[in-house]
Amino acid sequence: MENRTRDAYPRFRALPTRWADNDIYGHINNAAYYGFFDTAVNGFLIEEAGLDIHEGRVIGLVVETGCNYFAPLAYPETVDAGVRVARLGNSSVSYEIGLFRMGEDQPAAQGRFVHVYVDRDTRRPVPLPDGMRAALAAISA
Repeated sequence: MENRTRDAYPRFRALPTRWADNDIYGHINNAAYYGFFDTAVNGFLIEEAGLDIHEGRVIGLVVETGCNYFAPLAYPETVDAGVRVARLGNSSVSYEIGLFRMGEDQPAAQGRFVHVYVDRDTRRPVPLPDGMRAALAAISA
């Protein structure tokens, strides 16, 4: 994955780190980064794309993830999580997420994950709803 600067991401969410995110080495543990990614993407989906996590017929299942680490983050600081859509398919979406220290242009980490959108009951892939597709297209690369 190409290292992308802050200006490559059309949406941001401020995420405070927590005491429990730090590991024995004094920086955010690698597992916490995936929580940041999930929070940034799902916040966008709920607030801007109409995802109804409780009653909606369509839900997103993560089928692939990855992360590149460039610089450590640590508690206490607030991380700026940038989100963009790298690929918008019929029933799948590939996201890229950049984690930035406040005010910095180079990411401390950059992640990716793929959602496949499925019917809540059958768990079979379904086309993205029109409103969700439009919101995702607005942040596509």
